[in-house]
Amino acid sequence: MWNVFFLGLVSFFADISAEMVYPIIPLYLTSAFGATPALIGIIEGIAESLSSLLKVFSGYITDKYNKKKSIAFFGYATGLVYKVALIAANSWGGILGARVIDRIGKGIRTAPRDVMVCESAEFNRMGTAFGIHKALDMAGSAIGILIAYLLLSSADGAFNFKILFLISIIPALLSLAIFPLIKEKKEQRITKEREPFWKNAKKLDGQLKLYLLVAFLFTLGNSSNAFLLLRAKSVGFNDTSVILLYFIYNITASLLAIPLGKRSDQVGRKRLLVSGYIVFALVYVGFAVAYNKTFVIALFILYGVYTAMIAGVERAFIAEISPQELKGTMLGLHSTIVGIALLPASAIAGVLWTYFGAEVPFVFGAFLSLTAAFVLIILMKGGRHARKAC
Repeated sequence: MWNVFFLGLVSFFADISAEMVYPIIPLYLTSAFGATPALIGIIEGIAESLSSLLKVFSGYITDKYNKKKSIAFFGYATGLVYKVALIAANSWGGILGARVIDRIGKGIRTAPRDVMVCESAEFNRMGTAFGIHKALDMAGSAIGILIAYLLLSSADGAFNFKILFLISIIPALLSLAIFPLIKEKKEQRITKEREPFWKNAKKLDGQLKLYLLVAFLFTLGNSSNAFLLLRAKSVGFNDTSVILLYFIYNITASLLAIPLGKRSDQVGRKRLLVSGYIVFALVYVGFAVAYNKTFVIALFILYGVYTAMIAGVERAFIAEISPQELKGTMLGLHSTIVGIALLPASAIAGVLWTYFGAEVPFVFGAFLSLTAAFVLIILMKGGRHARKAC
């Protein structure tokens, strides 16, 4: 599992760097360039769309050329370019360009990294392997958020954003410095003409196609985390304390990712996935009726539990039942499908919030989550789905 640990450390430092910056980008855009919420939404929408579309192609290239480590390194290296671009930006257009660079890197690195995690996992411990990686990933996010929170809370309204951008370069460099420790599994492959995966879609495992469909359905109700933070503000949290709530969510997911990933190895992916969707529904119903700060804090903790139950387990499930030569493509396709669904999901949530009240988008999300859980209960086969290694 050492290779999984080193891959996790790469994500750990990369996420410290990313999350030091991400929560304050909206604040920077509004304070430095007078950006409106609509403009911020457009910037994030463009950036996230590019990331989503690139993930499936990154996975396909990973499978075709079998250059997982070098492709992942390039994807993580763009995080360094992103910080430099933020420092150099003198307009909201410059920030947009920087965010595009960052999301392109995210789209490139996700699939090859997940394939390396899969190939580094010990037999029948796929869930544990992805749990270790997710734990380190979320721990990095939590630390980055905490750093941003501490800097913002101590600045007394006179915060120098570019100093934070400069500091965030340090963990980005540490992330890249770990790559020499990672060992890439190389296989001798027979050179042949590869057809695009969609030409052989009928050959894919029916359970895999089912889960990709369910993931899309579920994500339509899983809107941006910004709506959770906005709901928290409506209960009485200020901008700085909202960032702390995001920290609580990330640290909870980090602490539980390994034990829940290990649990999926023991009882099967289906139980964890179904349970995760039910927990998500409870969280969203809770946000619909949220009435005080203590209750909202509890909901963010429970949201971290949901993330730990789903994030690593679904990747393990997809990696296990994908064809050997299409693992990167399928992992990338899953990320792309989720990313595509997030765009209308946030738009739907915004419309429901604006015209029908803050409670409605959360009720809608809970309904789709329970629907996804029901489909998995009825149609997904039981068992551990750990029948073949990477």
